[in-house]
Amino acid sequence: MRLHVPVHLRWGDLDAYNHVNNVELMRLLEEARVRAFWRSDEDGDGVDRGMALIEAEAGSDTITLIARHEVAYVAPIAYRRAPLDVQLWISHLGGASLDVCYDVYGTGETSRDLYARAVSTIVLVDSSTSRPRRITDEERSAWSVYLGDPLQLGRKRD
Repeated sequence: MRLHVPVHLRWGDLDAYNHVNNVELMRLLEEARVRAFWRSDEDGDGVDRGMALIEAEAGSDTITLIARHEVAYVAPIAYRRAPLDVQLWISHLGGASLDVCYDVYGTGETSRDLYARAVSTIVLVDSSTSRPRRITDEERSAWSVYLGDPLQLGRKRD
């Protein structure tokens, strides 16, 4: 099962070539990831919060750190008013880390193009000790629904 998070572009996301800059794509992935995993009293954007078990406020017991990103750019993303459909799923649940996969699609009747694919490794850290903490049984149970196949982003080398 995948979680679908609509993410709107900003005019400032474009570079001199009139497409979304690679750094801004990372921001779009971050926005989708935060909306998917962190819960807040201010949620009201229509996004399924099935993954949202981590408190999104200062003083939270858990910090999430990115240990690794890998991105495959499939096609340039031009500015569009319709949101992108960032699809997220989990390809690996470890002891204190998880791999989150993304497919970034255009939305609308005329555009269902795949623009990018990515994987992020997230480490859960106890905020009081600054040490990795184990994924809880509650998190593992909730996140297991979103387990899927890993992305194969690397190209074959000769």
